[in-house]
Amino acid sequence: MKPQAKNEKIRNIAIIAHVDHGKTTLVDFMLQQSGTFREGQALADRVMDSMDLERERGITIASKNCAAFYKDIKINIIDTPGHADFGGEVERALKMVDGAIMLVDASEGPLPQTRFVLKKALEANLKIIVLINKIDRKDAQAKVVLNDIYDLFIDLDANEDQIEFTVLYAIGREGIAQTTLENPGKDLVPLFEAIYEEVPPPSYDPKAPFQMLVTNLAYSEYLGRLAIGRVFNGSVKKNENMVRVGRENKVAPLKVSSLQVYQGLQYQEVDAVEPGEIVILSGIEDVEIGDTICSQNEPKALKRITVDKPTVAMKIMVNTSPFSGQEGKLVQSRRILDRLYKETLHNVALHVEETESPDSFLVKGRGEFQMAILIETMRREGFELGVSRPQIICKEEDGVKTEPIEHLFVDIPEDFIGIITEKLSLRQGRMINMVNHGTGRVRLEFSIPSRGLIGYRNDFLTDTKGVGLMNSYLMGYEPVRGDIKSRVSGSLVSDRKGETIPYGLFHLEPRGVLFVGPGVAVYEGMIIGEHNRDNDLNVNPCREKKLTNMRASGKDEATTLTPVLPMTLEKAIEFIKDDELVEVTPKSIRLRKTRLQANQRK
Repeated sequence: MKPQAKNEKIRNIAIIAHVDHGKTTLVDFMLQQSGTFREGQALADRVMDSMDLERERGITIASKNCAAFYKDIKINIIDTPGHADFGGEVERALKMVDGAIMLVDASEGPLPQTRFVLKKALEANLKIIVLINKIDRKDAQAKVVLNDIYDLFIDLDANEDQIEFTVLYAIGREGIAQTTLENPGKDLVPLFEAIYEEVPPPSYDPKAPFQMLVTNLAYSEYLGRLAIGRVFNGSVKKNENMVRVGRENKVAPLKVSSLQVYQGLQYQEVDAVEPGEIVILSGIEDVEIGDTICSQNEPKALKRITVDKPTVAMKIMVNTSPFSGQEGKLVQSRRILDRLYKETLHNVALHVEETESPDSFLVKGRGEFQMAILIETMRREGFELGVSRPQIICKEEDGVKTEPIEHLFVDIPEDFIGIITEKLSLRQGRMINMVNHGTGRVRLEFSIPSRGLIGYRNDFLTDTKGVGLMNSYLMGYEPVRGDIKSRVSGSLVSDRKGETIPYGLFHLEPRGVLFVGPGVAVYEGMIIGEHNRDNDLNVNPCREKKLTNMRASGKDEATTLTPVLPMTLEKAIEFIKDDELVEVTPKSIRLRKTRLQANQRK
């Protein structure tokens, strides 16, 4: 029986966009203007970015919920990530909502990640409100961008209802929305009105028993494990007995010890909830994302959340370097495995598998950026890890080995077209489109194997002198395209344990680019730089100047060293070859050979 009742008091919306188009800033102003915060309350910018890494990088990594109030309705808002690597978060968030605000930059227009999140929203048949943001930019071209958005909807096979979307214009950082470009706005009322009028209220079957889909997990010191999700049918009261339907329809009993809903950014304790509400429920110790919580009398599971399959695999292992255990407090394989499994509870797009070695685990995810965020989070928690080079996960289709292919968008000044097309063709990239608006910059589109992009970002930034933009999304799978030469240079490898000396490093500078400065502890097998040639070279960075009794006729040459750029985690993961690892500790990121002794490497 189809649902026929609607809960008119609630609207559930997601905010979707490409990275850095202003989602989180817009949510700040929606909360402020709806009276969520009291007058004079001290607020941080981007209040939804609660993780340290989100604040540092200025991006959204995990989808988060909050609630604003307008007229007589409650608006549950979900801030979703704009990066395809965190696609699992997007898919999870879209399960909870009936509409989406699609934010597009008035200058950059719809970019690959906009396409990725919009495709997911259209598949879920959500009502879309398009908001063209940053119309105050000097290079804003809102009319051109609007045409691009229509093209994108048509390209994604949007139906007639979906293509009749409402368009608003906004200056997100000032908290202003307007219905036309000509009439300046003064607040976000036009946006609230569009949500009120356009987004359908949640519908439900009044005769169906209670059903709630778990789409997120949290933890409270007082209440234990919290299950967050949307109530699809029925209502629930505090202290009521329910059941949880897990994988393969396994049923487990539970008692609802606490019921909470979102009030701004905080949780508010309630005695009962209605259909369509997003609820935080406690009293369940063992719960996974995708489980259904339902009434005891009629346990009926909702459709589980499905996410795209992982495309990248990486080995995370126990740190076996001579410096193991000196900087981190969590080094045991069991602690690492427990932490990885804990991550899979929150992150539905991540898979962890044990390998033949008890000290090494295979982690599968959407992209190397998603992996880097996980490793960075773990090192901040005190873990020490060894990390291998990312490998692409291939599939067998009708006996043919296929690999993931990315649609790559490159935005560069005209002068760099030659070098970029040459480098990408070496990585099996094929140009499929080129757009030149005559502004001095061009947009190139390539289809390229995912493995061709591993380790390419650094080259790209060097070749475009830091002014190029590069984005991609997964197009699909094609037969394997042939060999791709990874890094052509070799490594400078320390041949002994000790501390680097300026004199030794000064005489190594002609051999390549160094990664370490003076006074750094090194060990045999540790990579201290990139060799000019294609082979590895064992070197002695601890070499001291031999002092003799003889006076030199001239002044000794000063050992002035070239400053060293600090090695970041992403740079390190992109740099290493298959026989190399990244050693990650809370204080250091070191590169090393898998086999440390030089005689074993031969």
